[in-house]
Amino acid sequence: MPKRFVVAASRFSDLPRFPAGLELAEALTAAARRLHETSTPDSTLDTAVRLAVDLVPGADHAGISVVERDDRRSTLAWTDDVVRAAEEGDAPGDGRRPYWHRLWAAPVAGVEDSENGEGDEVLSGLGLRSALSLRLRADRRRLTVLTAYARKPRAFDETALRVGRLFTAHVGIALDSATVREQLTEAMRTRDLIGQATGILMERLDIDAAGAFDSLVRASQRENIKLRDLARRIVDPDHTP
Repeated sequence: MPKRFVVAASRFSDLPRFPAGLELAEALTAAARRLHETSTPDSTLDTAVRLAVDLVPGADHAGISVVERDDRRSTLAWTDDVVRAAEEGDAPGDGRRPYWHRLWAAPVAGVEDSENGEGDEVLSGLGLRSALSLRLRADRRRLTVLTAYARKPRAFDETALRVGRLFTAHVGIALDSATVREQLTEAMRTRDLIGQATGILMERLDIDAAGAFDSLVRASQRENIKLRDLARRIVDPDHTP
């Protein structure tokens, strides 16, 4: 028998469960406000997965993971333990999760019924029949993916897809804002180290201070490295993190 999980009561019960039209706009506005009230990227992700369960019609659980090109995965936020089991479990064969792998080429992928021809034994073994995965971020090396899960087959229709894509756009904006805020706060705390790294970049790249700092921030985001750690590498190349 598949293992079944009980979902805890939502902390966002004031949001409409199946929003449409004006109600959808109001629900997304409320969700965006909640997301932008978070203070760190981690809290943004944690809020996002819980909001996803309330906003996306049919969703029982949700998680956000990073998927590498070699299919290594790391779960960043989850609503329930079943999500971690689903996202970190290996599929049979080469271990790839086909519905995630399709996200390298498309913004959305999913499973309509894990027990009927789609062969995802990890999901079916956990009692999860359908999944809707939406791409949050992507570059050449990694994907950041928000996935909604349901215990029913074919739980996600066109409305769920529409709501999910609109919601992930808000999550992406809020996550970028939280990341920048965290980096700026960290920069203030470590301004001496940042200042040294900025000076080195100004000399190396022949650019002004603003351009050097902007280059440092963009490299930090691209490489997924904290600003202070990147600055320390520039100031002290022999330093081992």
